[in-house]
Amino acid sequence: MLSKRLITALLSVGVLAVLLAALLADPDGDPAGDAPPGTAAGPSTGSAPPAPELRTYTADEAGRAFLDGYVDDDGRVVRTDQGGDTVSEGQAYAMLVAVALGDAATFESAWTWARDNLQRPDGLLSWRWAEGGVVDASAAADADLDAARALVLAGERFGEPRYTTAGLDLGRAVLDLETVQTGAGRILLAGQWATSEPYAYNPSYASPGATALLGAASGDPRWAELTAGSRAVTGSLLEQAPLPPDWAQVRADGTVEAMPGAMGRGVDVRYGYDAARTPIRFAESCDPADRALAADMLVPLDRGGDVAELDLGGSPVTQGESVVAAAGQAAAVAAAGDTARAAEELVDADHLVQTDPSYYGAAWAALGRFLLTDDVLGGCPPAPLAR
Repeated sequence: MLSKRLITALLSVGVLAVLLAALLADPDGDPAGDAPPGTAAGPSTGSAPPAPELRTYTADEAGRAFLDGYVDDDGRVVRTDQGGDTVSEGQAYAMLVAVALGDAATFESAWTWARDNLQRPDGLLSWRWAEGGVVDASAAADADLDAARALVLAGERFGEPRYTTAGLDLGRAVLDLETVQTGAGRILLAGQWATSEPYAYNPSYASPGATALLGAASGDPRWAELTAGSRAVTGSLLEQAPLPPDWAQVRADGTVEAMPGAMGRGVDVRYGYDAARTPIRFAESCDPADRALAADMLVPLDRGGDVAELDLGGSPVTQGESVVAAAGQAAAVAAAGDTARAAEELVDADHLVQTDPSYYGAAWAALGRFLLTDDVLGGCPPAPLAR
């Protein structure tokens, strides 16, 4: 049987052939005319075929598109657009989507692959695997937290206590090795490697929905501390600028500073592919204080639209759009109470992932819909009518 990667490659070749034929038939290279994105083109006056009509996904359809497009037969999530490697984040995304879909077989294969290939002796997950083995054993706290959440959810949904046990064990490792007390409260470090002060901090790793669920399942009071600390740090960042940065640092006294990349090694401070997850994670929280923080981001996000990277005031610093930016804007809109417009923003995400397919885009087209429109992942969706 052909593997999913081979099928994807063959389909890509077919798409390129169609595009080449269209360009040859229309020397101007514009077979679809000037129709706005997401709409059907008008009658063609040449021989080139019209652009395919873009679809609006249900949450289940978006989830299935991600799993079918990027999860290999053995459960490995393959970043086909990034050299074919695998990261712990991707395994966690597949586990969350599989739980949301009720797909027990895919969940089992994705978790088994992650456990057998990425799990470290301390219980955390190695960040990156490529060409047959782990190439960076450092952990990424967002992946560990998402995977723990997925395991606890799977234990209940699939009636498998071993998943619950594994999730609680992974969650305990997160608390022990990837959190620290500061003057702002307990915070989630970027990973086990970020234990020296000032602490490397990624605002989009904080997940009130995950910490609330794991707190209820374990009874460990540190989860509530982490929820409060995440809210405090995010609030401090939004007092300094209208949008949160991709990366920040937190000092022991609780002082928070935006940073240009992890450990200050980036080009500049920006709201980009990481930070756009922040409004999504806070909008799905059941706590009104968290949702209010997501709503606070709406005005600057309206300034930037679906552009992938913005400065912290909302002005674009790049030209391209991204799925996660569209989902992040939908989250802020929904948190502010406009569910009808949130539905429109989620359609933008659907269309972007169809016109420019990518592993990360497909993952967040699915997760954005589930987290914002459905309670199947244990949160409180702010846009239930956008399903």
